[in-house]
Amino acid sequence: MGNGFKRRSRWKQVIKVSEASLSSYLNELKDEIEAALPKAFPTSWFVPEPLKEAVLYSLMAGGKRLRPIFVMAACESLKGNRKAALHAACAVEMIHTYSLIHDDLPAMDNDDYRRGRLTNHKVYGEATAILAGDALLTHAFYCVSQISSEANVPAEVILKITSELAQYAGMSGMVGGQMADMNGEQGLTSIEELEYIHQHKTSDLIVFALRAGAMIGGASEKQLHALTAYGRKLGLAFQIQDDILDIVGDEAVIGKPKGSDEKSGKVTYPYFIGLEASKEAVERLTREAKEGVIQVDLPYAARLLELADFLMNRDH
Repeated sequence: MGNGFKRRSRWKQVIKVSEASLSSYLNELKDEIEAALPKAFPTSWFVPEPLKEAVLYSLMAGGKRLRPIFVMAACESLKGNRKAALHAACAVEMIHTYSLIHDDLPAMDNDDYRRGRLTNHKVYGEATAILAGDALLTHAFYCVSQISSEANVPAEVILKITSELAQYAGMSGMVGGQMADMNGEQGLTSIEELEYIHQHKTSDLIVFALRAGAMIGGASEKQLHALTAYGRKLGLAFQIQDDILDIVGDEAVIGKPKGSDEKSGKVTYPYFIGLEASKEAVERLTREAKEGVIQVDLPYAARLLELADFLMNRDH
């Protein structure tokens, strides 16, 4: 009984919401991120105009800005200054954008549209699209190297963030997940294989975003462990929700035809366990992600809890 009371008390303390609504908070962070992204490229550098145009075409194409928002929210959850996390936020958005440009290429998913606009290679050609992705990937590491110039972040922390970016975005992380996804198109035989794809193709970059923001905010190992688990569960829930929306979502909202995954031969969670069980999995994973955050001492965890609910209930 005593332990239950403590858990309820901590829950009440953690979910206390600040004055701004979640919607206002997300819009505020999104505006800060979108203002910072084009400024992340030094004006003194000479860059061939077609390459610059192609990079900004995809980088500034909108989207949820979910991953950079997680960087800043994780930093704030530890009483950190979110402005100090902007360079890392830009870095993770550049990695995400490069992955989308390359995923859309004819040799990969061969998509014509992204976020309601022609894909990068449809506008600038395959060669320039490949180089635009390459430029964003490498510039992400430049952004991370700039963290200490405006924030008092120790060099060893920046080195750890750099190392983890390579790990989570590379062949043991997001790139490995994409490779497994391509192999999976030949026919997945188990839900474990599908979970591997989702964990690495989607969750790993979310985990990095949370860990990077938390490290900038001065997180302890215990706090980093909790945020890693939160990111893994939430990333998987996010992808399962995508699988669900492909079946039941509004085409005008989700930005692609319903059933496109099935038509393209992709195996999804609803294929393995059914639509209702998939919805239950999203709810369970979201609940477990939130419970893990509540169990550790994060001074301002309310936004992370709100973000979890927001992602579970999204319609696109």
